Amino acid sequence: MSKRFLFTISMLVATVSAAQDVPYCGDEGVWLQILGSGGSDLTDQRSAASYLVWNGEHARLMVDTGSGSALRFDEAGADFADLDAIVFTRLQAYNTVDLPSFLEGSPKSGRKGVLPVLGPADPNGESTSAFLDRLIGPQGAYPHLSRFLSVDSPGGYRISVRDVMAIGTRRWAEFGTDNLKLAAIPVHHGGLPALAWRVEIDGYAIVFAGGFSDQKGTVTKFAENADALVVHHAISESARGRIRDLYARPSELGRVATQANVRMLVLGHRTTRTLGMETINTGAIREQYSGPLIFGDELECWGL
Repeated sequence: MSKRFLFTISMLVATVSAAQDVPYCGDEGVWLQILGSGGSDLTDQRSAASYLVWNGEHARLMVDTGSGSALRFDEAGADFADLDAIVFTRLQAYNTVDLPSFLEGSPKSGRKGVLPVLGPADPNGESTSAFLDRLIGPQGAYPHLSRFLSVDSPGGYRISVRDVMAIGTRRWAEFGTDNLKLAAIPVHHGGLPALAWRVEIDGYAIVFAGGFSDQKGTVTKFAENADALVVHHAISESARGRIRDLYARPSELGRVATQANVRMLVLGHRTTRTLGMETINTGAIREQYSGPLIFGDELECWGL
């Protein structure tokens, strides 16, 4: 059965699921689920951008734990014990804030062993390991969660933190399990340490580019021939000023998708700058990209 046919069927499944308010992915195959489709706005009625990658009935990877993701994770029917890893694209509040909630609630999940948590670092001392120490270390904001960093964790598992340097253009690919392989590359996001992640699972590839301005063309090469490219749709085509140092415009997203030859483009992190402007922004993207285009919404699930 062709990938194109499977994609058509998955679009129908996602449409029916959304219509019936049933956040359910398929029993077989690889699925991308949108836990949160918004940003940091308080008026968009959306959770912050966060994603799950499913293989069959198992959620294997979570990308970002932004505000609202713990609730959406529960609504999605995912099992915390199934996760092979959690990865962060950035260390801002709306990318990470629900992590303590996941840890607080995880002892009943039955998880065993190690939970890898991977995220960006820079030479100035900003890193995922330092961030977690400030958040859940013995002297952190939630010191009662610090045991999750040690062998006597109350959850039956411990967190293993991996820092990935978010400078330059070097591709990092030093993590894999029996279920998936991960790679990462630094992306430009206004000088903040930020990463794009590529997950390869059961013969498919999904790239989570997050918020980026593709100044050095790194995302294009990194996303080459991916089955799905997931990006932040945070600004409109007419955006000016510093915001363009943080995010790519719709036409630039379309250009990257075409040059990378991705099979579908998924627009997440939809902000009040772009909500309601879907027709205009679709036109800008379509000038560059003719493939399947998805405006992400809460709990939608897309088969690859």
